[in-house]
Amino acid sequence: MLLNKPEQELRRDLQAIASDLRWSAVDMKAIAQRLDQAGNPADAQMLLRMCEVFEKTEMRLASYANEVKAHKINLTV
Repeated sequence: MLLNKPEQELRRDLQAIASDLRWSAVDMKAIAQRLDQAGNPADAQMLLRMCEVFEKTEMRLASYANEVKAHKINLTV
């Protein structure tokens, strides 16, 4: 069964937000590395903890997008 338009938009939005979180985590890890090299390990660790939260949230959003695709989450027009 095909997705209706609202479901397609929801899936696309969930995937886009998950991707944004993924790339934000990549950028933050690079910043954390530079902070650590500059002698600021406490802030580097804080950023790495934030990256973990981003990565877990990204996985949840990707899972929700898959549930929309599998019609486990439905939207009506």
